[in-house]
Amino acid sequence: MYKILFTYLFVFISLLGFCQKTESLSPVLEIPQSDTVYNQAVQVDTLQEMGGTVIDTTAADSIVAPVIEAPIDYNAEDSIIVSFDGQKVFLYNNSKVTYQQIELSAYFIELDLETKEVYAEGIQDSTGALVQKPIFKDGNEEFESKTLRYNFETEKGIITEVVTEQGDGFVHSQRTKKISKDAFILRKGKYTTCDADHPHFYLHLTKAKVISNNKIITGPAYMVLEDFPIYFPILPFGYFPNAPTYSSGILVPAYGEEQNRGFFLRDGGYYWAASEYFDLALQGDIYSKGSWASKLNTNYRKRYKFSGGMNLQYSVNVFGEKGREDYRRTPQFSVRWNHSQDAKANPNQTFSASVNLSSSGYEKLNSYSSREYLSTQKSSSVSFTKKFENTPFNMSVNLRHSQNSRDSTMSLSLPEMTFSMGKIYPFRKKNRSGAIKWYEKLGVNYSGNLRNSVTAKQSEILNQSFTRDWKNGIRHNIPIALPSFNLFNHVNFSPGFSYNEKWYFKKYDYTYNEGADYDNPSGVPSAVKVDTITGLNRVYDYSYSVSASTNIYGMFLPRNANSKVKGIRHKMSPSMSFSYRPDFGAERFGYWQKVMVDSTMQYFDVNAGGIYGGSPGRGASGSVSFSLNNNLEMKVLDTNDTTKTEGEQQTRKVKIIDNLSFGTSYNLIADSLNLSPISIRARTTVAGVSINMGGVLDPYMVNDDYQKIHKYVWNEKSGLAKLGRLTRANLSFGMNFRSKKGEEEAERNKGLVEEENILPGEYEDYVDFNIPWDFGFDYSFNYTGPTRAAPDGRFSQTIGVRGNVNLTEKWRISANTNYDIMAGEFAHTTFNVNRDLHCWQMSFSFVPFGFRKSYSFTINAKSSILKDLKIQKRQSHYDNF
Repeated sequence: MYKILFTYLFVFISLLGFCQKTESLSPVLEIPQSDTVYNQAVQVDTLQEMGGTVIDTTAADSIVAPVIEAPIDYNAEDSIIVSFDGQKVFLYNNSKVTYQQIELSAYFIELDLETKEVYAEGIQDSTGALVQKPIFKDGNEEFESKTLRYNFETEKGIITEVVTEQGDGFVHSQRTKKISKDAFILRKGKYTTCDADHPHFYLHLTKAKVISNNKIITGPAYMVLEDFPIYFPILPFGYFPNAPTYSSGILVPAYGEEQNRGFFLRDGGYYWAASEYFDLALQGDIYSKGSWASKLNTNYRKRYKFSGGMNLQYSVNVFGEKGREDYRRTPQFSVRWNHSQDAKANPNQTFSASVNLSSSGYEKLNSYSSREYLSTQKSSSVSFTKKFENTPFNMSVNLRHSQNSRDSTMSLSLPEMTFSMGKIYPFRKKNRSGAIKWYEKLGVNYSGNLRNSVTAKQSEILNQSFTRDWKNGIRHNIPIALPSFNLFNHVNFSPGFSYNEKWYFKKYDYTYNEGADYDNPSGVPSAVKVDTITGLNRVYDYSYSVSASTNIYGMFLPRNANSKVKGIRHKMSPSMSFSYRPDFGAERFGYWQKVMVDSTMQYFDVNAGGIYGGSPGRGASGSVSFSLNNNLEMKVLDTNDTTKTEGEQQTRKVKIIDNLSFGTSYNLIADSLNLSPISIRARTTVAGVSINMGGVLDPYMVNDDYQKIHKYVWNEKSGLAKLGRLTRANLSFGMNFRSKKGEEEAERNKGLVEEENILPGEYEDYVDFNIPWDFGFDYSFNYTGPTRAAPDGRFSQTIGVRGNVNLTEKWRISANTNYDIMAGEFAHTTFNVNRDLHCWQMSFSFVPFGFRKSYSFTINAKSSILKDLKIQKRQSHYDNF
């Protein structure tokens, strides 16, 4: 009996020494292979840190040891206790167990080596909150729970109060059974996209199976909103994909109702994740009153090579009832394609595409955003560029398209090719010594352009005759840079010579036939017959020029030494140029044909309507041009820093006039109307507001038909009218106000949205809740002088107002409108109200009048996976048709 007590006392004292916390290296806890005595007791070095490794052994049959495939590493901060038989290890405080790629951390962990099981739980702190809860990691999978029991061999376990992130959602469960490496089953669970510890909403899952990184399958489920259960409607079953990679599947349509087109299912279809290089989505819309649409969207990408996407849409909108006068059936189409080449693919050769082509009125009938609806211009470009390495030559080939949706006018350029040569210096020596000679500064550029284009209405564009309606030609431009020089070290002179040549493949011949009536273009009398002569037709012109420019500075210093204004500087930049161009209307050039029409000699351009313009103008030109730019700045004391004395204060610049410029020219050779209109432009900033203004003064009078005559205004008028006849004037300015609160964070969030594309959809839907308010307006005034059609001239004034205000941290109201002062009516106006509900959002949009008159009220979950979980009430603008 005493021997037994002595033995237990010896073992107990040994264990007390083992459980003391020390600072040292981690030991290796082994189960020996030769002595069965070690199955009953474990030898421990008490000088080592509380940690260890259990190593698997496969020795003789006499060894009683657990069979595990890899070492189990464990450690703890407070203490590690090993059971008397060596089969259980108890870890306390920041405990951690690692087995292969499985990692478990918690406050308390019990490791059973015999059953290959582990149990973990947290601990309550002084406030009663549970801390150091079990965190289980297996590869990329990670979750946190209240307690956990897990078997390394079967990969099964029981988990309580666990929260796992599955794709864009979270699964909460009071009790979960892990049945395999990737599968869980649970009862009375929650599925939500809310990341709060206590979610604001969730689907209550009576039972469910979760397959990590794949899918979630549920039995009957119902919605719970703010802890209030909504039993009807109940979902009999649910399927939530949560694969980390793209996968094929059905695209669930959105549903709704419109007064004109009826009930609808919109954007339903199928998504095919074809491969890692491209995908494909087929979608469609269907309406109960006959309208329908089909859509194809694909994206493609090859790493380090190229990427792009294409969207094709075809829609048929039906309004009214068949057989009635108001019945309309309007087929529409849209093609969008973007392609970009990776910069690393080929530095000397690129191919890109940006195509936006649609039938006229497509956005009016099919757009869902105000930005697309208000857009009236579209353009496309498919471009190929090549740089010839180690040469100054470059080449580009483009296919271009542009259209105006207001009048359905469309222009096509198929193709347009440009070949250019960078500036070269033909007289510069390769192995030069000494200073550069003046003639070595002579440089030559070249650019050649080939274009073939047509402009017509959309309905007529495909029926245009290539020989009659298409315009084509080749243009050559050879600017020669002559050496510049300084005069008196202050005036810079730059001479120049320019040569241009156009090659057309047809020209016109004019013949007068008295009494005839031909369908001629504008400007050609109906009695003149226009014949087309095909063949190469050279049209060239050239000009000489010399320009001079300098800067003149003026300074004003106040006499009062105590003045806050320390100086005013005026900078004037005058420039003058002279250019000469011969009379290309002379008969030797053959550009203008003389025809006697009704006893009157008239001149007709044989190259009228050329793709690069017609023939050079008749009459020689020797023009002297003059311009003057002014800049006025003031230097004042910076009194914002009140901590500095007057002698320590710094000065700052204040711009009085950013720019004030005048420009005109005088033709020395013309026989009348030699002086060109005087253009005036001004820009300044007042109290942080940028103001732009401008005008054009014509120095000549007009007759009763508003045609200019050779009489100077200053000889006919008095007062300010002597300055000239005002033909155009404009004034515009705008102001923006915003609070400073949250400004830096707002700019940072805006950058994330634009650069990293962290929000889905268009950026115009982004609402910034960091700025409490902002307000701005723009004013624009334009004036056009009297004409025959408008004897009193034309005036236009518009003002645009926009504003946003945060009533609270979560409430935001915004408005945007434009008002035509002269017409007395508003343009497109919108009011928007947004409410941030954490995992939900509420929005109300209202267009009170106009073609887009409508409203929309929506409460929906933010997550894209639950995009159909929403309450929506709307009146579509399509009901205004």
